[in-house]
Amino acid sequence: MERELRLLEESVRQAGARALELARTGFEVQTKKDRSPVTTADLEVNRILRDMQLIHFPDDGWLSEESPDNRQRLDRERVWIVDPIDGTKAFVNGLPEFCISAALVERGSPIVGIIFNPSTDELFSAIRGKGARMNGAPMTPSHSQDSPPLVMVSPWELRSGRWSALDGTIRCRPMYSIAHALALVAAGVVQATITAEPENEWDLAAGVLLIQEAGGAIVDAAGQPFVFNQPKPRFHGVVAVASTIDPPLHRLLQAHVGQVHGRKERR
Repeated sequence: MERELRLLEESVRQAGARALELARTGFEVQTKKDRSPVTTADLEVNRILRDMQLIHFPDDGWLSEESPDNRQRLDRERVWIVDPIDGTKAFVNGLPEFCISAALVERGSPIVGIIFNPSTDELFSAIRGKGARMNGAPMTPSHSQDSPPLVMVSPWELRSGRWSALDGTIRCRPMYSIAHALALVAAGVVQATITAEPENEWDLAAGVLLIQEAGGAIVDAAGQPFVFNQPKPRFHGVVAVASTIDPPLHRLLQAHVGQVHGRKERR
């Protein structure tokens, strides 16, 4: 997998440089059918990564937020799962929290993954069974001195007061890219990321591998592991915790997210 990681990193860095160039020189913004924004930078990053896959790994499948879904991927043993820019709103607004997220999945499990924040030049990477790295150096998460522990949540869930029952137990910070938030959890910069909202496979594939290889844990709202390259590439909720989290807090977060999701499902 070293070759896959090397080629992916080269392409991701090229794509990141292109995104920053467009941020400086200007880009167009359109609104997709789901009312989310897409920019010319999203499409350029998608093109660069897709070209890498087609040139070097033409027999693999492809799943990207910015490509039409080709169902032939379901018959492929290996599939590249990509979010060209996770946090497009942050990109549009000039916030340095957007990132490129890309993973290679084999038989439903990510085996190579990269999350790259071009604004900060932080590249988080992992190969299955070989640990997680940041800018080439092994990740060594240390116990946080934050009290209460810092947990990243979506701005909407924060504004709505969804996690108010946890006030005093955790301190919430809004995230503008869940992929970036997962990378920070893997690195131990924050203790957890939680959401009861649906997430797409391309939002999570690389982050799942990073967290697992860094010794953390990540499951859906029901406590189930993620299996990728599904016919409907969508999951329900996320509970991601760093390797350094206290087990009682981990259990509390999982229970609370599960309860919120359960109430949503019964409506």
